[in-house]
Amino acid sequence: MAAAEQGRGFPVPGRCAYFVERKKRFCKMTPAPGRRFCGEHGQQEEENNRKRIPCPLDPKHTVYEDQLQKHLKKCNSREKPKPVYFVQDINAGLKDVAEIPEKQVPISSLSKEELENLIIKLKKASNGLELCLKERILSHQALQEALNDPKNGESAFKHLKQQASILGNMEKLHLLGPGRCFVEFGAGRGKLSHWVDVALQNVENVQFLLVERATTRFKVDGKHKRRDSVFERLQVDIQHLCLKKVPVLEKKKLPLVGIGKHLCGAATDPQVVPGACSSTGFPWGHSLLRAPTCSSMGSSMGCRWISAPPWTSTDCRGTTHLTTVFTTGCRGISALVHLLPLLLH
Repeated sequence: MAAAEQGRGFPVPGRCAYFVERKKRFCKMTPAPGRRFCGEHGQQEEENNRKRIPCPLDPKHTVYEDQLQKHLKKCNSREKPKPVYFVQDINAGLKDVAEIPEKQVPISSLSKEELENLIIKLKKASNGLELCLKERILSHQALQEALNDPKNGESAFKHLKQQASILGNMEKLHLLGPGRCFVEFGAGRGKLSHWVDVALQNVENVQFLLVERATTRFKVDGKHKRRDSVFERLQVDIQHLCLKKVPVLEKKKLPLVGIGKHLCGAATDPQVVPGACSSTGFPWGHSLLRAPTCSSMGSSMGCRWISAPPWTSTDCRGTTHLTTVFTTGCRGISALVHLLPLLLH
C-alpha cells in the first residue's frame, strides 16, 4: 500500500487520501478537519513528528505513541470484565491428573509393548459398545426453498444440506417445540439457530443462546423479527461456560436442547461436558446434544478424561492421534483395534 499517486485518480472529497493497494481504491474513512489522511493512516502525514505505532492489544490498528496509555484504557481489544457465567476451566476435565505435553507424540515413537497394552485396553473399553453407527440423513421443509435456489453455490449447498439433516433429525426426535431454550455451541454467524427458528415458525416461548468465543462478522441474528423467539449471544469459550449461571436460564428455567454443527478439535470435549454434567451444565429439564463434528479430534483436553488408571497419558496420546485419522470415516474404536496390530509388524 502507498499514498495517493498520479495516475490513480483522486480521493473522494472529504475522504482519506491513502490509496489501499490491495483494494485498488482510496480509503473511505473521514479525516479530521484540516487533514488529508484519517487517523489510521495518519503516519503518512507529518504532524510535529508524532509517530503512530501498532496497538499492542491488536496490531491490526495503530495509535499515536504519545497517546498509547490513554488508548489502552478504551481499546475494543482490551480484556473485558468476565461475565457471571464465566467459571475458569469448569468444562476442562479433571485437575488432579498429570498435565499432558503440548506437543503430540507420533504413534511410531511408541514401543511394541506400549502398543500391545493399548490394544488390550481399547478392546476391553469397547466391549458392549454399539460400534455400528447408523447413518440417517434427513431433510426439513424449512430449508427446501434455500436448497432449491440455484443462486447457492456448491459450498452453500453443502452447508444447507447439513443443516437440513440436523433439523430433520431433531424433528424426528421431537426436539422442535415450544417452551424450550436452544443452545448453539460454536455458533459462528448463527445460521443453525436461524434455521431452527424458521422451522419453529409460530411456536411460542422459545429462547436461543448462541455460544461463540470469537467476535463474529455478518451475524444473522438481526434477521429474527418474531416476538416469541429471543436471541442472545454468549461470547465465551465453551471451556469456561457455566450454563447454570446464565441469567436468562436462571430466570426462565426452560428445558434446554444443545445443538452444534461444526466444532473442531478441543472444542468437542468441553461442549459435551455441559450436556453430560448437570452440576456444571444443563440444569433444568431434558436435554440432548445434536452435534456433528469435524475430523480433527486430537484434543489434549480430552486426555484429562481418559488419563485416569488404567489409562496413561501415553495411551491418551496414541488414541487421540489415531482418532484424528479415523473419525473421518466414522469407524471409531473398532477401527483402532483393527489397525493397531498392523503397526506392531
